[in-house]
Amino acid sequence: MKRMQPLVLVVALLAAMPALAQDKPAELKVGITTFLTGAASVFGVPGKAAAEILIEELNAQGGIGGVKLVPTFIDEGIGGDKMLSEYRRLVQEQGVKVMLSAISSGNCNIVAPVAEDLKVLNVLWDCGTEKLLEAKRYQYVVRTQANATTEMVATVVYLLRHRPDFKTVAVVNQDYAWGRDSWEIFLNTLRAFKPDVKVVAEMFPKLGASDFSTEISRLQALKPDVVLNTSWGGDLDTFVRQASQRGLLKQGATFVLPLAESSLERLGAALPEGVIVGARGEHYWLHPETRDDAKHKDFIAKFRAKTNAYPIYPTYHMAQALVGLKTGYEAAIAANGGKWPGPEQVAAAMRKMEFKAYGRTVKMREDGQGLEDQLLGLTRKVPEHPFMVMDKMLLVPAGLVTTPVGQQSTDWVKTLQPTLLQHADLKTYNHR
Repeated sequence: MKRMQPLVLVVALLAAMPALAQDKPAELKVGITTFLTGAASVFGVPGKAAAEILIEELNAQGGIGGVKLVPTFIDEGIGGDKMLSEYRRLVQEQGVKVMLSAISSGNCNIVAPVAEDLKVLNVLWDCGTEKLLEAKRYQYVVRTQANATTEMVATVVYLLRHRPDFKTVAVVNQDYAWGRDSWEIFLNTLRAFKPDVKVVAEMFPKLGASDFSTEISRLQALKPDVVLNTSWGGDLDTFVRQASQRGLLKQGATFVLPLAESSLERLGAALPEGVIVGARGEHYWLHPETRDDAKHKDFIAKFRAKTNAYPIYPTYHMAQALVGLKTGYEAAIAANGGKWPGPEQVAAAMRKMEFKAYGRTVKMREDGQGLEDQLLGLTRKVPEHPFMVMDKMLLVPAGLVTTPVGQQSTDWVKTLQPTLLQHADLKTYNHR
């Protein structure tokens, strides 16, 4: 056998090594997509502010595995095509290994298959569409918070516990993936408990609409018992303000706004008492279980100092994404004998971990979906604040309201039983 030259031998040995082995980088480049412009910037910008606070803290503590994070932000407000072009550029030209993307469910649907092609770890840090991880099993894509099913089933549970005797319902949702998907899950869940409920209106105004006069007039004429609106950001704020000006919110219907925790401070007196609001998880600066936690209070103080506002659910989702990322990397490093892991190893580790940011523990599943408990409540006016707070709060464990691995949400929610409404693990709290 011919003897190999030393250089050839080294090359051959390197080629035989597992592809996952990587040298420890000088820095960990992280791309983050969030809305910095447009109607959704009202919580995309707070999400960025939270990322800056948390990454600064993380780096001051040594980063991840001794490697500091260097973030680059992409504005989702530039549109899906341009955002995807920037996404590719960060990965292919700047060597970004981790992407936190995205807020919009439509954008998450776009980036997930691209992350697979580019072999880059993508943490779905805020989007809610449940179909993404149910329709396909991804290797590089994980979500560190709940999906639409968890959120909508918990919302129905709260509604039926609060007002079980209603007969009619109407919806005003944004016309895109999240608006359509959340309504489908909500309605299928509702019909599992109340098969005789009547839908009197289904309205899907354009994403980013500035005039809801048609929808408001129709609701005033139809007088439904319940009105669902899962809109977010500027769309939700505009709808509530216009509905308030025309007296719709005091007409007698129960308004259900599952994403309105993020709008409480901005809406002020425009939002009346008695509206059901959700926190897209159990995120709330007055969280009944963590409001006095020292780390949580420190985050609130730093966020207020930076933004002059209280943190809202996207800031907590960002915290979960970064804590989850750190936890996943540390687990992968340990499993890799202390060596720096590849994105495949980190993604695999994240599917087996539990982690905690400023709320309850999040448990990750094998399909990449995070199990995140849900918090809902009724708006209440208190003298301490010029905006509504949440009262009569309900904490719903994720395990009770999340589609099991391998099943489809549209089918699973139809199997729900009335006993869920009185489950012993449902916890109630009043504002204090």
